[in-house]
Amino acid sequence: MATTLTLKAGTSWSDAWQRCLAVAPEAFRDDRVLNLWNSTWQADGRALPATSPVDGSPIAGPPRLDRATAHQAVRASLDQHRAWRHIPLDERRARVAATLDALTQHRELLALLLVWEIGKPWRLARADVDRAIDGVRWYVDGVEPMVAGRAPLDGPVSNIASWNYPMSVLVHAVLVQALAGNAVIAKTPTDGGVACLTLACALAAREGVPVTLVSGSGGELSQALVRAPEIGCVSFVGGRDTGAAVATAVADLGKRHVLEQEGLNTWGVWNYTDWDALTAVVPKLFDYGKQRCTAYPRFVVQRELFDEFLAAYLPAVRTLRVGHPLAVEQRDDPYPQLDFGPVINAAKAKELHDQVAEAIDRGAVPLHRGRLSDARFLPGQDTSAYVQPVTLLNPPPSSPLHHAEPFGPVDTIVLVDTEAELLAAMNASNGALVATLSTDDRATYDRLAPQIRAFKVGHGRPRSRGDRDELFGGFGASWRGAFVGGELLVHAVTQGPVGERLPGNFPDYHLMP
Repeated sequence: MATTLTLKAGTSWSDAWQRCLAVAPEAFRDDRVLNLWNSTWQADGRALPATSPVDGSPIAGPPRLDRATAHQAVRASLDQHRAWRHIPLDERRARVAATLDALTQHRELLALLLVWEIGKPWRLARADVDRAIDGVRWYVDGVEPMVAGRAPLDGPVSNIASWNYPMSVLVHAVLVQALAGNAVIAKTPTDGGVACLTLACALAAREGVPVTLVSGSGGELSQALVRAPEIGCVSFVGGRDTGAAVATAVADLGKRHVLEQEGLNTWGVWNYTDWDALTAVVPKLFDYGKQRCTAYPRFVVQRELFDEFLAAYLPAVRTLRVGHPLAVEQRDDPYPQLDFGPVINAAKAKELHDQVAEAIDRGAVPLHRGRLSDARFLPGQDTSAYVQPVTLLNPPPSSPLHHAEPFGPVDTIVLVDTEAELLAAMNASNGALVATLSTDDRATYDRLAPQIRAFKVGHGRPRSRGDRDELFGGFGASWRGAFVGGELLVHAVTQGPVGERLPGNFPDYHLMP
């Protein structure tokens, strides 16, 4: 008999919201969050309704500014920048360090907001917060040689990022940029994370860090956040369509930029026998429902190994645990251990379901489809944003699943017979952020890996964005502008010697670190 689940005690959206009101009353109202610009929390912008992907219930939506107000916010940020760039490094370090202490104090609340706003299971939500804090501390401790002989930019850094990693990508970048001497502007992602980012920015603003936080549609605010002459650098994380428009704008203006875009990250299997290792890693590849820029949604498998690959892959994918991230048997039980919860919203879930159905209709072979009835849910809850894992063999060329990243728990498998076919299939998207090749022979890996168009290529193990001194970038259309990670992140938002060529993928040159 199935156990009826209940919500873990103290974790409701109402509980989280009341805690936000108590911790940062300057940034939260009874029914909405505020924008932060000109060093003041502003009750402007039209607050849009929003729902949680977890159960479809109402949560705080982004207070969207109009274009004119966004330009005012950018001009005010330039004034902050002109003052902040002259603050001594030791003082900047002290203020950023104090912000990290405050984030640490409220890490549980920040993580709970991530659960409700973007559907992250508790383990992954906590990891997102902790990676932001620990990563910025590494820069606070070691920033001095990174900024030696360098100066802040002429204007603030504008940050436009996707919703999936509000803390470990967006807040991390903002605090390092400020540490390097720049005022910073962050746009809240349209699809989620506004309350978490508002709380984080409130804690930073209290310590005197010059941060601006605004909400609005990309089309409405791009003129201010990308093209405005006051902006010193544009940092973007998101899809290729939006990224291409941003890339065109910054190239036309000759503006410093860091544009991380999607690519189809692939995992190749060639002359391989360590199937236990593959079985062990498959569930980890589904963390957060593959809603990450470094997810692996495509396996490229040597045809003669396909039976052994399936024998290793299918048992692993059948172990995945999906459900409501806060549903427990007893209210005081620990948080559930899940691989993923919902995708970002019901519209994305429908898009994935439609793409899978269309691919099968056009010839793809379904190898695995999880059942929603096996997931852990509260009685009667809305489940429209949940997608169980799906694995398809040979998606047709007409399907988006053939050439693009699904950004959801959908794996596709392509079979190949030659090394040339292997490389062609692994390079299907004109550049990627990461890739992996599983092969027993090190010489084979050493020969093939340089021909794979990904910034990082693993040998039988997944690669990630990385932390601290690990560099990060992309090949082809997956990246535009300066590479980041380690000292490169600081160099990307500071001015060095005259004529300096930063490592990166620029319109007129490509330079690896």
